[in-house]
Amino acid sequence: MCVALPGKIEKIEENIATVNFSGNLVRAHTGVVDVSVGDFVLVHAGLIIQKLEKEEAENIKELFELIKEIENG
Repeated sequence: MCVALPGKIEKIEENIATVNFSGNLVRAHTGVVDVSVGDFVLVHAGLIIQKLEKEEAENIKELFELIKEIENG
């Protein structure tokens, strides 16, 4: 099973998006999902695999933060 952190698309040039993951910018292909600048997405192996609603992306980020807090005691 793969678990992914949501990122936000900052720009799109042709079929390549620049996705911001907490300050880490990653280039990903947009080939299988219709996306726009500002969308929240999940990326796997350099390919955008899912678009998320803002609320869903924020909930996932909060869950990861909670897990991090629990792991760090």
